[in-house]
Amino acid sequence: MTPPGFRPTHVVPQQGMPAWETPDPARPTVPLDPLLPVRLVERRGDWGHVLCSNGWSAWVDGRCLVAVPQDPPLPDDPLTTTADPRPLLGRTEQDLARYRAAVEELAAGGLDGEAFGRRTRGLRIGVVVDGESVWLYDPARSRWVYGDGSRLSTYAADDPPAAVRDDGRDDGPHTGPDGGRDGGPDGGPDVGHAPTRVVTPDGERR
Repeated sequence: MTPPGFRPTHVVPQQGMPAWETPDPARPTVPLDPLLPVRLVERRGDWGHVLCSNGWSAWVDGRCLVAVPQDPPLPDDPLTTTADPRPLLGRTEQDLARYRAAVEELAAGGLDGEAFGRRTRGLRIGVVVDGESVWLYDPARSRWVYGDGSRLSTYAADDPPAAVRDDGRDDGPHTGPDGGRDGGPDGGPDVGHAPTRVVTPDGERR
């Protein structure tokens, strides 16, 4: 049971998730249970430092944390860049148009197979639409995102968490309950782990 003074900002995804002692894939620790409430206290790139209700803390892939709903935004508040689905939809549409143009040129005999390969090299497009739900691939961040028409959240990520972003900038540590980028390390979380162990004040796990 979560104590009254503990206010979680996120919960662990329903599959559970691996955890590490430090933001280093070589230092794993006890995995976290599914839907465990946690508070995000620090971010370093994709890594997130979370605090559990019993006082135990660990580093996780911050992209796969599920944000706890906070106060609803005001009606006139704009969506944040990462939540607004329109920019990614626009880029996906442009990439798809480039691929279709190359296919049309190939079919018309204007390109051979080698030229078609060069024209389409580097394109990565993924779109699944099911009613109001959409899954889009974001090649800039190597992740799949899920959207309901109003906002996006990360569904899965290709790469393990990194302290330095792809553009070479180090996000650096910062505190606060800002939403993490969801997703998990390559291959997904280990769902067959033992239950999360409680850490007593003297540091003994049980």
